[in-house]
Amino acid sequence: MTSSMYNYIEQTWQSEDWSKVLRQRLIKWRREPTITRIDNPTRLNRARELGYKAKQGFIIARVRVRRGGMNKPRPNSGRRPKRMGVYGYGPSKGYKWIAEEKAARKFPNLEVLGSYYVGEDGMYKYYEIVMVDPSHPVIKSDPNLKWLQDPANRKRVFRGLTSSGKKVRGLRKSRGLKGTIKQKWKKKQKERELKKGHEANKYYRIQNYKKVPGK
Repeated sequence: MTSSMYNYIEQTWQSEDWSKVLRQRLIKWRREPTITRIDNPTRLNRARELGYKAKQGFIIARVRVRRGGMNKPRPNSGRRPKRMGVYGYGPSKGYKWIAEEKAARKFPNLEVLGSYYVGEDGMYKYYEIVMVDPSHPVIKSDPNLKWLQDPANRKRVFRGLTSSGKKVRGLRKSRGLKGTIKQKWKKKQKERELKKGHEANKYYRIQNYKKVPGK
């Protein structure tokens, strides 16, 4: 069975020789702005999987996101260093979702279809965002993209409707459970009720201990 062109592209991306080429590109990308519009996708196979087509109405933008933990303002009132709460905070969203939101703010008239990873260095992670202009005549006439005309799909990236947004919201994994979303929600709610409280709250801990079956 012959392999497709996209299969060879994926093999090239995973080879060691490509890592040397990517290193030189990362040096160039760091000097560019945070959000850069590009003519062609770097990973054509991944872009096509997300629905990209080489026609009018499609836009590709490369976005970089700063890696590492986040800091918070230092409190004015006195605290011991352990309770300052300044260092070691991670973002509540994934890097890919943050990159998609950055691109959506840069191009407010476009809708985000998806994104994919293209590289990282010691300071940044780089993603390419596939966006579509829903008001473009070519996009309006495409039956596969007609769903973008629905007002319910506007600003979908800010409502967690993209693939990366659904992953952060916990909609991509079932946690080993089988059934509907309602059954999973009931299971999570039961776990919250049985979860122990703070160690200082002895009454709450005793009540939860009694609720556990077999105790």
